[in-house]
This record gives sequence, structure tokens and C-alpha cells, in this order.
Amino acid sequence: MSKATKTDVQEILDGLDPIDWVQMELTASLSPADRVLAGMRAAEFVKSALRGTFSRQFPELSLPELNMKILRYLTPVRMPEK
Repeated sequence: MSKATKTDVQEILDGLDPIDWVQMELTASLSPADRVLAGMRAAEFVKSALRGTFSRQFPELSLPELNMKILRYLTPVRMPEK
């Protein structure tokens, strides 16, 4: 694996959205437990949105099948390079 150059790092940084300082302050004001809870709620929101999208794309699938499709989508298996 090669080292990233300053140009590589700058290209990555240029692709990021600007920092939302209000959100950062709100998050910093939460207790650690509330930060974890907020993250869990966000993850559940994403799964729910995917479930809605997939249920429209694949109306023939049962709820367990949709949930497996969501799991497969969110947890891709990465095989080691040979």
C-alpha cells in the first residue's frame, strides 16, 4: 500500500461537506449515552428508509426477506485479495 500524498489528502478533504458547527455543539452537549442513542436512532432510520425503498422495488418479498436484503446491503462481504 502506498502513502497518500498531500494532493491525495486534499482531494479527499475537498470532497467533504463543510463542518456543521451547530450540529457539532449539539452533539457535544449530549451525554455519551445520549450520543450512542442518537446514533442508534439514525441507524434505525436508515434501515427503515431502505425497507420502504426495497418493499417498493421488490413487492413480492416477505418482511424477513426484505430484512435480509437490507442486512446484505449494509454489510458487504469483502474477500481478501489473492
